Amino acid sequence: MDKMLYVAMTGAKETLRAQTANNHNLANANTTGFRADLSAFQSRSVSGPGFASRVYATHSSTGWDDTTGAQIATGRSLDVAIKGKGFIAVQDRSGNEAYTRAGDLHIDPDGQLLNATGHAVLGDSGPISIPPNQSLSIAPDGTISIVALGQTPNTTANVARIKLVNAPSSSFERGADGLFRASDGSQLSSDATVQITSGALESSNVNAADAMMTMIELSRRFELQVKAMRTVEDDGASSTKLLQTE
Repeated sequence: MDKMLYVAMTGAKETLRAQTANNHNLANANTTGFRADLSAFQSRSVSGPGFASRVYATHSSTGWDDTTGAQIATGRSLDVAIKGKGFIAVQDRSGNEAYTRAGDLHIDPDGQLLNATGHAVLGDSGPISIPPNQSLSIAPDGTISIVALGQTPNTTANVARIKLVNAPSSSFERGADGLFRASDGSQLSSDATVQITSGALESSNVNAADAMMTMIELSRRFELQVKAMRTVEDDGASSTKLLQTE
């Protein structure tokens, strides 16, 4: 009975971990540029002296889904969506370079270009600052052009170029802050092949319907593990009664 209890207990514990990962995806179903976490169950033998008769369940992350989300037209000049593969370079809270797919940008009162979570957007020379202007546009290669205050619409000036990078998905790891970084800790070089669409945003690649179905399935699986533990408890109580009778 102790073997059954151990298997049921580990199964319930790891099912809760799987539910946490799935709920995190579901909570970000509407987060711009979000990449769904991937995870899987595994069975592992209990190591140690004695006969190998027990296994326990484990649940662990297997990476993230690099499928591109749908592009949603917004018509806003500071909204950008990457076409295909690639990332936008930003500065994290520690001042280091990191990468994101979220292109919902804005300009703060000091003229600094930030993304929605407040991270400074980087150009080839560092954080981008935008001078006062009456209009702004972003080209497919990330070049930002403005019409300065008091100038005619035909008078444009290039003020910066957003740093766009690309590398195989296996070269990136995602941090707790949701930003991606190079696995080896290096800074990636700009990639001229990465293109963006202005006036659009990339949606999350989480399939909300699938995530809801997974949530229901995991809930039922947890209930099954708990019932198995209760069965072990009932069997133990019955065994105790038989011994007391004798």
